[in-house]
Amino acid sequence: MKAVRVHECGGPDALRYEDVPTPTPGRGEALVQIAASGVNFIDVQHRAGRYKPPGFPFTVGSEGAGTVTAVGPDVHDVRAGDRVAYTMIVGTYAQFAIAPAQRLVKVPDDVTLESAAAVMLQGTTAHYLTHSTFAIKPGDTALVHAAAGGAGSLIVQIAKLRGATVYGTAGSEAKAALARGDGAAATIDYTRQDFEAEIKKLTNGRGVDVVYDSVGKDTFDKSLNCLRPRGMLALFGFSSGPVAPFDPAVLGAKGSLFLTRPGLNQYIATREELVQRTSDLFTWLARGALRPRIDRVLPLAEAATAHRELEARKTAGKVLLVP
Repeated sequence: MKAVRVHECGGPDALRYEDVPTPTPGRGEALVQIAASGVNFIDVQHRAGRYKPPGFPFTVGSEGAGTVTAVGPDVHDVRAGDRVAYTMIVGTYAQFAIAPAQRLVKVPDDVTLESAAAVMLQGTTAHYLTHSTFAIKPGDTALVHAAAGGAGSLIVQIAKLRGATVYGTAGSEAKAALARGDGAAATIDYTRQDFEAEIKKLTNGRGVDVVYDSVGKDTFDKSLNCLRPRGMLALFGFSSGPVAPFDPAVLGAKGSLFLTRPGLNQYIATREELVQRTSDLFTWLARGALRPRIDRVLPLAEAATAHRELEARKTAGKVLLVP
């Protein structure tokens, strides 16, 4: 079978499309024929060595959907032929992949495998951010950075479903228009506007209740300044680079602010929580209430191109790889 593997951390050229043996599922595991694998910034971090890789060589990818072709001993929840999806198990950039059966969720017949792959990581992230990290309620205000991106688009949509007024930043007017189409009440083109000043205008100087920030270094300081007293900054990524160390007393001086650096694994730590979040996502997908924007679908062999475009911020939505 074909897989995209990294033998040594580096740039996109470190991704090698090569032949590897088809794995055999062990106890508690299932073999999944991958129909689509999502491309995410966590894949870039693994490839570049910013996150500790599982070992060398390793197959990249943390999000996929497909069909179970075989199961190992002591597997009872899935069987061969089931359509499934999963996330946060490294190794999805491949034609076949092994996954713990307990981490697989069944995909309903009225949801395509491509849509399922597009929401397993970024959709569950959007769900926990809006339901658990800062539980949006009607009347809340939220600022979403990179609002036209794969995660940002879903956060905008889900926050709006929960009754929030959502503001979004984007890197061009074209991307800003996409975010407004997802439900953002107003958008800010950060290449020509000061998003801090614009948020103060939009909220009559009050600030927003929550900022969902996946950008990190370039937005961190001003994100804090966009919050109302006792507001929360949920810093869930660092696409522009890590945030420099800072004095926590700053949070008090700016209005008793809350800062959290959440991660998906802690919000799908139990099977019950994983199933609850993905069930909501699949229900919204089937109803048309949630619309993942699939920016492009590339062959698995073009994984390096997908990483280059993601890092250059040339995408507006989800990128999928298909075998």
